[in-house]
Amino acid sequence: MSKILIVGPAYPLRGGLATYNERLCNEFKNLGNECDILSFSLQYPSFLFPGKTQFSTEAAPSSINILSLINSINPINWLNIGRKIKREKYDIIIFRYWMSFMAPAFGTIARIIKQNHHTKILAITDNIYSHEKRFFDSAFTKYFLSICDGFLSMSQSVLSQLKQFDSNKPSVYVAHPMYDMFGIEMSKSDAKKKLGLNDDTNYLLFFGFIRKYKGLHLLFDAFADERLRALNLKLIVAGEFYEDAKPYLTQLKELNLEEHVIMSNDFIPNNEVATHFCAADAVIQTYLNATQSGVTQIAYYYNKPMIVTNVGGLAELVPNDKVGYVVGVNKTEIADAILKFYADKKEQEFIANIKVEKEKFTWKYLCEQLLSLTK
Repeated sequence: MSKILIVGPAYPLRGGLATYNERLCNEFKNLGNECDILSFSLQYPSFLFPGKTQFSTEAAPSSINILSLINSINPINWLNIGRKIKREKYDIIIFRYWMSFMAPAFGTIARIIKQNHHTKILAITDNIYSHEKRFFDSAFTKYFLSICDGFLSMSQSVLSQLKQFDSNKPSVYVAHPMYDMFGIEMSKSDAKKKLGLNDDTNYLLFFGFIRKYKGLHLLFDAFADERLRALNLKLIVAGEFYEDAKPYLTQLKELNLEEHVIMSNDFIPNNEVATHFCAADAVIQTYLNATQSGVTQIAYYYNKPMIVTNVGGLAELVPNDKVGYVVGVNKTEIADAILKFYADKKEQEFIANIKVEKEKFTWKYLCEQLLSLTK
């Protein structure tokens, strides 16, 4: 049994990182370890946060000890936290590294903790380079990575980038585990009814917060293809804007898509995730760049075929013409894939393959691989 600490967002912070960290913590505990989470008292200053709120309105997870202590912009806080955690003598501390903005805080805290000559420092590296690049990315990232003892990446592209900074320490690729905590699968008809949708209409789902790199504007261009109008098809866009919504809404109007796209642009709480996925025939991700995707792993859980662009780690998770389609980053290929999915009646074939493929994506395996980095 190991005494483990996960460092990263957790309740009352919301979003995919918090959901992941809480699920990972529970899995470590299921495997007989002690595990806590060290989260933030201040994750981002309000003026830097692009969404409406950083905080969840749902109930706190009952089984996890969450220490909301880190102030991401206060160096005195980092020193105090480092000294506090150093005394606790955790066997393993796992930092969730997703953006260089956190590197000064994480790197400083980790350096102080390692003075106890006991704790191993690992990092789950979601990204090495930020989706929106900044001049300090490389220097800050190097500062954090240099103190770590091992790394786990959830895409081969990130693992490759990691080796540009450190090729000597142990590192491993493990696919993003399947999200299994948003409630049970329901029938498509029941899900449509809950969302107030027409049971006779076909729906595709674009899910998650909206930023330029996720390519929603490209999907709109593809969805304007006149060939799609014969499919009795609508697109659900479910997620909060993390940038100005106006260009997207203007594009919808200019493309005459307002009747064919359902914009649901509040943050989707955990208890409504299942309904949105179960209502759709397939999930579509037209990203311009990517590393890995939690959206893909929710789609797997709810047995939903996927159409994804061939960027970053998406193609690693979606075998082409087996559980969905992998297409180029252009509107014609995206539209062609949508047409083929319906014309060839691929839904049931893809679902059968998904049920086999998703057995690879377990939290137990992820935990085992993290622990192996310390041996």
